[in-house]
Parts: sequence; C-alpha cells; structure tokens
Amino acid sequence: MPRPLYFHHPSSLEHDTGAHPERAARIPAIERELESRSWLGFERVLAPEVEPAALEAVHPPEHIRAIAELSARGGGAIDFDTVVSAGSYDAAVHAAGAAMAMADALVASGTPGAAFSGLRPPGHHAEPRRAMGFCLFNNVAVAARRALDEHGCARVLVLDWDVHHGNGTEAVFAEDPDVLFCSIHQSPLYPGTGAADDAGRGTAVGTTLNLPVPAGTGDDAYVSLVEHVVAPVAREFRPELVLVSAGYDAHRDDPLAGCRVTEAGFAAMTGTVRRLCAELGDVPVGMTLEGGYELGALARSAAATLEVLGADRPPPAGDVPVHPLAVEAAARAARHWPSLARVSAG
Repeated sequence: MPRPLYFHHPSSLEHDTGAHPERAARIPAIERELESRSWLGFERVLAPEVEPAALEAVHPPEHIRAIAELSARGGGAIDFDTVVSAGSYDAAVHAAGAAMAMADALVASGTPGAAFSGLRPPGHHAEPRRAMGFCLFNNVAVAARRALDEHGCARVLVLDWDVHHGNGTEAVFAEDPDVLFCSIHQSPLYPGTGAADDAGRGTAVGTTLNLPVPAGTGDDAYVSLVEHVVAPVAREFRPELVLVSAGYDAHRDDPLAGCRVTEAGFAAMTGTVRRLCAELGDVPVGMTLEGGYELGALARSAAATLEVLGADRPPPAGDVPVHPLAVEAAARAARHWPSLARVSAG
C-alpha cells in the first residue's frame, strides 16, 4: 500500500465556536498525539478549497451562498447547536475540499490506499439545504459524490460510527442505489432520526442500513455490528470505495452521549474495514473526522484508528462473537441482504 495520507489545513482553527463542544482545540489535540507517534507513517497533505462543482453536487448554490454571507458578516448562530464565525466559511470549504481531494487521491490514482481527513467543521448532519448539528457542509457526501460523478466509481460504501445518526448523509443518498449508507448510532439521541426501519426510498430501498443501539453499548456490540452486519452486506454490495464518517463521541469518556466504546473498539472496527477492503480486491478507504469532544479520548481514539488504517496490511481476523444486537439487526435487514440470513438465525 502507498504511504497513507493525512489531510489538514490551518483554517480549521479559525472556525470559532466559542464555549462549544465542537471547538478548535479538537484539532491540536489529535495532531499532538499523532506527532508524538511520528504521524504513524502518514504523509501530511494541505487540503485545497473545495471546487464549486464538487460542493454543488451535494448542496444547492443558495445554501452555500447563505453560509458564505453569514460568515462574511462576522457570523452568528444558525440554530442552538450550530455556530458560524468570520472564519467558518473558509474552514468549511477546506474541510469539504479535503474530502474531495481524498476521493481524488484514492480513486483517480488507480493505486489502492488509505487517507484520513482531520479537519473541521464536521459534516454528517448537514442536509442538502440545511446546516445543523455543528455541521455546515456534508464532507463525506462530497467525497462519495466526487468518486461517483468524476471518477467512475460504480458503488460507494459510507460507514458512519459517530454516536449521532448521520441524518444529512442519509438525506443526500436515501434515493441513490449506488451508495450504501450504514450508520451505528445511539438511540434515542439527537437528531432523532435513524430508525431501524428507515431503509432508503425508491430504487434505493435496502441501501440505507440504520443500526441504532441503546445508551451503554460498548465495544462488543459495535465491533460485532461492523463484523457481522456491515461487512456481509458490503460483500454483497461490492463497493469500489469505502468511506467512514469517523466520529469518536461513542467513546465511554465523551460528555455528549452514553455509549461505552474504547480506543480498542475503534481500532477493531477499523481492522474489520481494512480486511473487508482487502477481500474486495484492495478497495481504497478514506475517513473524515466527525464528532468526539473529550480531547484526550478523541486524540487517543483517532490515533488508534490511524494506526490500523495506515498499517502495511490489515490485522488478522479474531473471533468476534455475534452480539444480540447484531442478530436483531441482521434479522431486520435480511429481506434486503440474503447474506445476513445466517447471522439472523443466531
């Protein structure tokens, strides 16, 4: 595998949210941890601004213009959770630009690889016409759309393990059969979407796979859901690019939710993704930073992820027990994905 890429840009620090959990300090926390580990072999790449066409493939021009104009006026609150400052638009177009450039690097090069976009603001709550949940533009959707529209990818998998449901990503792709969107998220919790029976619409029914979990869910269930539900479905779907909305707010120390995932859990899920990509023919994999608000847990979890993501080869498969939540999820989705029948049978 070629040297993995880590996208960054100083504009992420200029998105000033004040006394807010999604704050600029998140980025230095991650980067200090990675620097202490010699960046785990990743090549640091300065993110470009997103190309207008790439952003408009996800968001209409009036939404983009509204964010730009609000930022130009010095900023303000979009809603109770979502803040814009004078530097926010520049940060947002670089976060989306990193996702775009990541897709370019992973797909257009023809050489399978791995990449991580370590920029903010996050993106998975941003719907086509609505900024919300700390998110202005939907970064992972920009990456997926770029791969499909510009680089000839036939199918893209987006796995979202942020503790909050990626409502924006689901909204972008709910009617697109070329994108398999899988979300593991605590429920009930903000934004209140992501019901298990929401499976997509029209010709895309089945390509939305929501996997809600209760508060208190930890490594055993998360890892089992990726290993025994997401991976079998992905083998049937056969993506040509795998993207991960890598939120770390399911960590047991995070203040905004109630799940109990550890650094080891994030590493194990990444290991399953790496093995899946290898099995599918060395499919490239890219990750975009989403949530994670306890700085130490965020930094350690991101580093644990990147250690596996950037390794020369996937870790060996271990014995991952089938968790009851995975059995339940497989039973719900087996009507769309026959490969889950064995899991649903227990």
